[in-house]
Amino acid sequence: MYKLLKEFWVTSYKTDKLAFYLEVFSVSVTIAGSYLLTFTSPGPDMRWIFPLYLLGSSTLAYASFRRRIIWTCILASWFTIMNVIGNFRVFVL
Repeated sequence: MYKLLKEFWVTSYKTDKLAFYLEVFSVSVTIAGSYLLTFTSPGPDMRWIFPLYLLGSSTLAYASFRRRIIWTCILASWFTIMNVIGNFRVFVL
């Protein structure tokens, strides 16, 4: 099992190093946003959560585009649009 996981990570890294690092960043900031959302509910501070989610979704959308993973790209792009709207509502309105 370890060999399979290692091969998966190494292949991901070797096929597109930039996409790999964008995905690592995306996962990290999205997990941080999810952590904040979960442990500060029922009244989370969206001034922290929306920016983290926007960074995560936009970097994943770009990484997915680079790798030509269409459905992940569409979903991450949708999340990016929703997070732009959320940021606008929190910081502008």
